[in-house]
Amino acid sequence: MIAYASRTGTRRNLDALREAGWRLLVSATGVQRTEGFRYALDNGAWTAHQQGSPFDVAAFVRAVDALGAGADFVVAPDIVAGGHESLRMSLAWLPRLLDQAPRVLLAVQDGMTPGDVSPHIGGRVGVAVGGSTEWKEATARAWGALAREHGAWCHVLRVNTVRRIRLCQDAGASSFDGSSVSRFACNLPRLDAAVRQLHLGATYA
Repeated sequence: MIAYASRTGTRRNLDALREAGWRLLVSATGVQRTEGFRYALDNGAWTAHQQGSPFDVAAFVRAVDALGAGADFVVAPDIVAGGHESLRMSLAWLPRLLDQAPRVLLAVQDGMTPGDVSPHIGGRVGVAVGGSTEWKEATARAWGALAREHGAWCHVLRVNTVRRIRLCQDAGASSFDGSSVSRFACNLPRLDAAVRQLHLGATYA
């Protein structure tokens, strides 16, 4: 399972992440630098949700133009906890994003079911498990199973504890991201140890 940390500019934290082999999740609403890491690109919808502001389409387009081609994946625009409206939004972006990025993830949200998403995923289109915390934890295994069935990538968003890392493992997730280690380097040894203990000897693309 691949671990991504929210992008940080703090040199100490970057050095620790690099040594541990973590990757970065760059947000479209943040600083557009990869710091020499392998990276994925998030759309910035969670930041807009937290701030109560509209989704920044222009910032997302700029980020995709600059970084999409080199990203492990790009998370398509979504609506946090937005159910089927969110899925319609993500699917509308899908053709354009597949022209610019090697892999695109549909952020699944409260109210969606595997049957809603199944027709749209495969080798280059995967799922990012988002939504409310309670819904994400309750449905993660179902999304992991769906992704495996279709040979698709499954990423779990906002994972900042050992318990949630274990939830990702139980779900068979391909990857997860979190901000805890980006803000506080002292949290990295504990969370990285959890990843390594669960996945010792495994290899990932």
